[in-house]
Amino acid sequence: QVQLQESGPGLVKPSQTLSLTCIVSGGSITTKYYYWSWIRQPPGKGLEWIGYIAYSGSTYYSPSLHGRTSISRDTSKNQFTLELMSVTPEDTAVYYCARTPSPAPEWDSYDYWGPGTQVIVSS
Repeated sequence: QVQLQESGPGLVKPSQTLSLTCIVSGGSITTKYYYWSWIRQPPGKGLEWIGYIAYSGSTYYSPSLHGRTSISRDTSKNQFTLELMSVTPEDTAVYYCARTPSPAPEWDSYDYWGPGTQVIVSS
């Protein structure tokens, strides 16, 4: 049973960098062919895909975040990290990490999700 758990600060100031880590247990993040994603849900809105890091270490990001995103991994700890730079209040959301076997994921392709972590951007 794969388990994912997000961790990070719940409050970030505008213009700062948001950093969240997803700790994975029950399966390796280097196992072919899985894609480890970050997804968020702003209050009152739908899910928004942020990006992923693949089993190979390659990354792909949503163009809607205008180059503010970076996803990295630490294979020795079996975890991956999201950095979102220059945050604004519009980045306030519940942030999820999740796994999919698809490089072009749709929402129903995700088989494991973390419980989510609330992040508020406010001064």
